[in-house]
Parts: sequence; structure tokens; C-alpha cells
Amino acid sequence: MAAAGLGEDLLLANEVLDTTRLGRVDGRVTVAVDSEPTTEAMARGGVKEILIDVNVGLRRCGCDPDQAGALARKVRAMGLAVRCVMGYEGHAVGLSDRSLREQKTAEAMELLCRAHVDVNGDVISAGGTGMYDINTWATEIQAGSYALIDTTYAKLGLPFKQALSVLATVISVSPAGYVVPDCGLKALGMDRGKPDIERGGSVLSVSDEHITFIPERPVTVGDRIRVIPAHVDPTIAYHDHMHVVRDGKVLESWEVDLRGW
Repeated sequence: MAAAGLGEDLLLANEVLDTTRLGRVDGRVTVAVDSEPTTEAMARGGVKEILIDVNVGLRRCGCDPDQAGALARKVRAMGLAVRCVMGYEGHAVGLSDRSLREQKTAEAMELLCRAHVDVNGDVISAGGTGMYDINTWATEIQAGSYALIDTTYAKLGLPFKQALSVLATVISVSPAGYVVPDCGLKALGMDRGKPDIERGGSVLSVSDEHITFIPERPVTVGDRIRVIPAHVDPTIAYHDHMHVVRDGKVLESWEVDLRGW
């Protein structure tokens, strides 16, 4: 992103222990820390700005909210700049009930704002696509999926359009009524469930290299179909390139360089 001219203010919202390359980036780079070891890694690698990562309920990374202030003091004692705090309410971001999303977000942000007071700084980084308009506590929202959307977020009634699909070819049509394209587990992020078929169809199963579905319209061998993933992030990581298409024409092809999760 820095090489593409987007290095004005980059946040790596995750703990990293090898920061050698990050310290050499030509741009402003901020990295999340939640412990002394991750802070020490920043200092070794030459990263000069950090956010204190606070656990606000997801039970993933992040320090206890009550420990954020003490960690910030230790970070500053190492000569690093503390921009303030981040916390990801990922346990709430995909909840289908908006009122429950609002409640869980408020509970999470109460913890983050408490840590913000103890740490002291300008940045409160939080949120995601599912609460882009709900989280009014954060100074920046870590929304990313909104640009492409997957079937999980599409169910939340958000004002963003689905823009990414995997183009597959139908390789078999059964007299029993089901159809099989050449797209499966090796091409789709499946941790959030089965994909959808763009023009309709009931997906029965997904295996290594196939989807079995019952179409809503006639389909023949050789037809191209668009498969809509349930989780866009890992789906992208399975592929070498993304093709930008308008009105059926490929305008550009973008290399996916951070792949192979």
C-alpha cells in the first residue's frame, strides 16, 4: 500500500513479532500491541508508533482494559509513541439482529473508552462493516468488507452492493436436476457457510473442487456462473488475481500479493 502511494497513515491492526520489514516502510506505520513482548518487537524493528490493543469481548488479541494504561506507560518509556487504543468488537459485527449489534457494540465500546481515558491519545480505532453506522465512539472505523461484500454481510441490510464473485464453469449436469461447477473448497472461504449462486440456486454441498446445487433456471455444461462467497477475505487469499469487470468486459487485473493463508 505504501508503494502504491497510500502510505500517509497505515495501521496494521494485529500483533507482529518480526517487524523488520515494517520498520523499513516508506510511510507512516502504526502497529497494534497488547504486551511487553510485542512492544519490544516494535522497538527492535524500528516501528515508532503503536496502538494499545484492548480486548473488548471477542476473546482474541488484546490486553485487559484495566491493564491498557500500565502498558501504555511502559511503551512510552521505551521511546515509542502511543497514538491511543484499538479494540475490535468482532463478536458483534455479524449479528443479524441490529438491536443486538447495537447493544453488544455499546458494551464493547464502554470497555474501550475506559481504556482510552487511561491511555490518553487521539485515536480510538474499532468497528467493522457490520457496525459502520452503529459505532459512534470510535474516531476511525476498521471497515473493509463493505467494498466487496459477501453473503454474510449481505444479510444485514447494509447499503453496500455485492461486487465480488468467483467465476466458475459448469462441468456436469445430472438428469436428477443438480448441477456441478468447477469451484469448491480450494476457491472459497467457507468458515461462514455455503456460498450463493448469483442467479439463484440451492447449494447442496461443497467439496474440494466442486459445488453441487439445484439451479433455478436451465443450465448446461460449459455455462459460466458466478459464485458469491460467504466470507470475502479468505476467498481473495486463495486466488492469484482479481479481475475488474464492467458490463462483461475485463478492465484490469490486480495481483493478489498477500495470499496463501
